[in-house]
Amino acid sequence: MAGELAVLGPFLLACFAAATTGAVFRPGPWYDRLDKPSWTPPDWAFPVAWTLLYVAIGVAPWLVWRAAGFAGAALPLAVWAVQLALNAAWSWLFFGLRRMDLAFAEVVALWASIALMIALFLPISVTAGLLMVPYLVWVSFAAALNLAVWQRNKDAVGSREPA
Repeated sequence: MAGELAVLGPFLLACFAAATTGAVFRPGPWYDRLDKPSWTPPDWAFPVAWTLLYVAIGVAPWLVWRAAGFAGAALPLAVWAVQLALNAAWSWLFFGLRRMDLAFAEVVALWASIALMIALFLPISVTAGLLMVPYLVWVSFAAALNLAVWQRNKDAVGSREPA
């Protein structure tokens, strides 16, 4: 069991490494000035939600690995790695480059990769697949919010106005 728990660490570490893009590319004054829909959550909700989600995103592939090993779960774990890279890129696109349009296209790809990951995880570990459902729901909401903010602020796309 201790050996199995040792493998959990790298999965969680990878998730929290991906999360650092959210700390590097922060919303800031540029985002504060954007026109956002009334259903935009308060700023404090994002780090709370993402912290819980990143724990699940780290535990789920570990459960898949425990059930099938790296060789037996090569494709599901590769899709997990792809979705994590997509996850990390969103903050850079939206807040770093201020490209809400590219961020929306990227979050659609992220959504598709999460849906595929769930489909691949479920036959190996139902628990792992179900752990990813809240992530898919949150990314669905985030995609809708991204789209709404982009549509309301097309003149701010790619803005180099000081943060």
